[in-house]
Amino acid sequence: MFPQSIFPDTAEIDAQGQLILGGCKATDLAEEYGTPVYIFDEDTLRGRCRSFIGEFRKLYPATNVSYASKAYINPALAKLFQEEGMGFDVVSGGELATLIAAGIPMNEVYFHGNNKTPQELSEALENSIGWVVVDSFHELELLDQLAGLAGKTQDILIRVSPGVDPHTHVYTTTGILDSKFGFSIQTGHAAEAVRLGLAAKNLNLRGLHFHLGSPIFEMEPYRVATELVLKFAAEFREDGLNLQRFSPGGGFAIGYTRDQEPPPVSDYAETIVSTMIATCQELGMEPPTLVIEPGRAVIGPAGVALYRIGAIKDVPGVRKFVSVDGGMGDNIRPALYQAKYEVVAANKANQEPTEKVTIAGKYCESGDLLASDIMLPKMESGDLIAIPAAGAYCPSMASNYNMNPRPPMVIVKDGKSRLIRRRESYQDLMHCDVV
Repeated sequence: MFPQSIFPDTAEIDAQGQLILGGCKATDLAEEYGTPVYIFDEDTLRGRCRSFIGEFRKLYPATNVSYASKAYINPALAKLFQEEGMGFDVVSGGELATLIAAGIPMNEVYFHGNNKTPQELSEALENSIGWVVVDSFHELELLDQLAGLAGKTQDILIRVSPGVDPHTHVYTTTGILDSKFGFSIQTGHAAEAVRLGLAAKNLNLRGLHFHLGSPIFEMEPYRVATELVLKFAAEFREDGLNLQRFSPGGGFAIGYTRDQEPPPVSDYAETIVSTMIATCQELGMEPPTLVIEPGRAVIGPAGVALYRIGAIKDVPGVRKFVSVDGGMGDNIRPALYQAKYEVVAANKANQEPTEKVTIAGKYCESGDLLASDIMLPKMESGDLIAIPAAGAYCPSMASNYNMNPRPPMVIVKDGKSRLIRRRESYQDLMHCDVV
């Protein structure tokens, strides 16, 4: 059965077993743009933005929803998200430059990262960024100096680490004590950072941020961490901390395989908002503006990767390798996180699975496997496969390993497609080289 729940909202299978995305046949898209290619469904992108804004503001109107650009951003997507009323968070000068190129107003842009460089912070100040989320004592001192030199007072949030384990992969857990991110509440570093932030001449400390990790399927970590951080904030009211902004970050889960059922956005909204309001009432605090940062949960479900099958290697009694024309260069997550994906035969989606196969990439690494021991119809060279839930992190973490060009990005809607990033050329790969 076709796993509709993890494909974009418009995905369907026609009578010939062809995968349709945004009214476009996958086979036609592969023919026009080549493979591998990443397809983004516009209706799903806009729908996910509206869902987060709608569900949170329904319960708490003073909510700002900021798209986490690290999931994947380019100018076309930035403009689309802006049209839907999203703010943004960035983690590099490159992401900031992308938003500037797209004409995004800076007032609702948040700059994250554990080791922002002097150049990046200067660029943020020059462009009047709305918020810098300070992550270290080094950055606190550096930003204060740079803001003074620029003749500005910069609004900041302090990123605290609440010591709450969200039970995600060890590489994507960020809110625990043993993490490179944030000031730990447990060690007293967070308290020291708040006092230094309040005392800084050129900084205006207006709130706190935390991020537990990703993807988080449970509600309890959000409840515990929200309560803990707000109680921590209340300790500094007499020191002058007026908590105007409070951000529990993002980390909202999506389904990658048919047996994964992430919580609806409404569950996250209810847990975070109810806990924040109840805790503020208990502490006698005015509820602050709430800032949430979905990234994966917006773009992940909208993206589908299409690959064409080449070599097929059958090792009797061991494994059948079905090799495709992409792999870890465009999707590093299976090799890096042991991430699991669903795979669909894009031109045979109505056929029953009859063979157990492993989808291998084309890169010169034994670990370049996109999916292991999955069931598919009998596949042949030239057939297409589709991997859903591929919109987040696959494109943004893509590399040119083995000097392979990165794939194009295409948006589909109502039977029409448009290119938002062309396929790289060999000349692109050598553009920065100096002989």
